[in-house]
Amino acid sequence: MKVVLPVQTAGELRAERAAAGILVVDDDPVTQDLLREVLGEQGYRVVTSGSGEEALEIGKRESFDLIISDIKLGPNLSGMDVLRAYKAIQPESEIILITAFGSMETAIEAVKAGAFDYLSKPFKIDEVLLQVERALASRDLVRENRSLRRRLDTEEQLSSLVGRSPAMLEVYKKIAMVSDSRSNVLIYGESGTGKELVARAIHQNGPRAARRFLAVNCGAFTESLLESELFGHARGSFTGAVADKRGLFEEADGGTVFLDEVSEMSPALQVKLLRTIEEQEVRRVGSNENIKIDVRIVAAGNRNLGELVGKGAFREDLYYRLRVIEIVLPPLRERTEDIPLLVEHALRKFGKERGGSYSLKPRALSALIGYPWPGNVRELENMLEAAVALNRTGVITLEDLPDIIRAQACAGERFENLYADLPSLDELEKRYLAHVLKMTGDNKARSAEILGINRKTLYRMAARFKLW
Repeated sequence: MKVVLPVQTAGELRAERAAAGILVVDDDPVTQDLLREVLGEQGYRVVTSGSGEEALEIGKRESFDLIISDIKLGPNLSGMDVLRAYKAIQPESEIILITAFGSMETAIEAVKAGAFDYLSKPFKIDEVLLQVERALASRDLVRENRSLRRRLDTEEQLSSLVGRSPAMLEVYKKIAMVSDSRSNVLIYGESGTGKELVARAIHQNGPRAARRFLAVNCGAFTESLLESELFGHARGSFTGAVADKRGLFEEADGGTVFLDEVSEMSPALQVKLLRTIEEQEVRRVGSNENIKIDVRIVAAGNRNLGELVGKGAFREDLYYRLRVIEIVLPPLRERTEDIPLLVEHALRKFGKERGGSYSLKPRALSALIGYPWPGNVRELENMLEAAVALNRTGVITLEDLPDIIRAQACAGERFENLYADLPSLDELEKRYLAHVLKMTGDNKARSAEILGINRKTLYRMAARFKLW
């Protein structure tokens, strides 16, 4: 499955930079007005604040690409406090500090705390504009590098969506059709089938690709921890909440949140999630403030939510909000024709990691194809990783595979030998009966159970074939 990485032109980057949001923090109204006018003329979106406290309140509601702050702001919070706070709540924002009382110590402290630059008053407008341009260019470069790393990581992960079976082609088709949509998606599939990979593919091939993709397993947290993880919390809302925390929905603003095992969410959190979807806003634990968000939700589970709704174990209204589009992933046992491709992909990946080359003997591959894979693709990849780690020759044989796979393969080979010479049905029935009796140690009750017949029928068959 090919993933196209979106590329921005220089013109698009300049246009995006011109629309950047800038927060000016200064207790001098004249400086505020001057910077608002000058930066506004350049096409920037400018918000001003007269104190550190007000600047932090604004930061809870709105994100900025750049903060320009005076260091001396008043009796409580200083520009250094604003710098440290914004580096915590909006780490991708660049910050320029301005002061009329410059010193080497202050400059060093500011840079070490994460300031992009440090200017002294009185400043020249041209110098400020130059530094603003440089700061935004630096921010663009950092974001571009992070985005590229995420895309490359995702592309590597998406390559695990391997398969040419009709079932997988249907999955690819749905991914292509829904990626550009804003609609929520519900993915069904057994554990290990690749539900998160599908969710990432939907995100990465759509208009939200440049924004964040954040995933959470709803079954891995207690109710209170999951609530804090998703919606964030306010300082002092519970023991240990020493600072405000942004939840996943806030962190993924403009992007995608993947809720795995959504069926494990408590009724109370289901209500809160429903409100988040309907209102497109969140409220942190312990806070009365609503925060607007723009997030696409992709949910997944290995339990049928429709059946849970019928049993009263899941909210019907939330179910229909999540299941706008539905994608069903087939288990590996229903697409065994994809196993050779998955094996080739996994061995190539592990060989690249270890600086070697690995192959699989035909008999070993036949054993993998014949195994039912209850853990699906994840189990297959983990098994191959272990086989590669323990292999010294570069060639994986049947003997290198786990006992359960070897045993099933050998049993299958023995069964195939029963009819290798194309016997008649009577002869085949006789051979199979003899095989079952041998495997059970002539345990008549167990043999009858395996054959699906009663003991009297077993006795008649054994007598007819003169096996006793």
